[in-house]
Amino acid sequence: MASVFSAIINGDLPGRFVYQDETVVAFLTIAPVAPGHVLIVPRAEVDHWESVDPELWAHLTGVAQRLGVAIKKAFDAPRVGVLIAGLEVPHLHVHVFPARTLETFDLSKAEQNPSPESLDDAQRRILAALG
Repeated sequence: MASVFSAIINGDLPGRFVYQDETVVAFLTIAPVAPGHVLIVPRAEVDHWESVDPELWAHLTGVAQRLGVAIKKAFDAPRVGVLIAGLEVPHLHVHVFPARTLETFDLSKAEQNPSPESLDDAQRRILAALG
């Protein structure tokens, strides 16, 4: 069975994409720890980050770094956080988000019902920062 991320990638579920190429995508999470929280996901269904092909891993983290620069700029954040949890969806994903305190790194404190307008605004800001 395809993961929920594959359904988003394939267009079967809605997603607010901020980056796409032939091997990875990035979209806003629907449970952000801060406005601008994105997930970078390989198109291939890889469950565990430690078993991903090294070239794909390098590309994925390179995209995460590029998006981190844009997120930091778009949200005037002092830091950008990066997390790999892998417990919520069995499809590799890297969380990248504006970080102001260590509490921001606690996924259990994520907003569960962000407004569509706030997600649209975050998408617009990240895309503008990417240029």
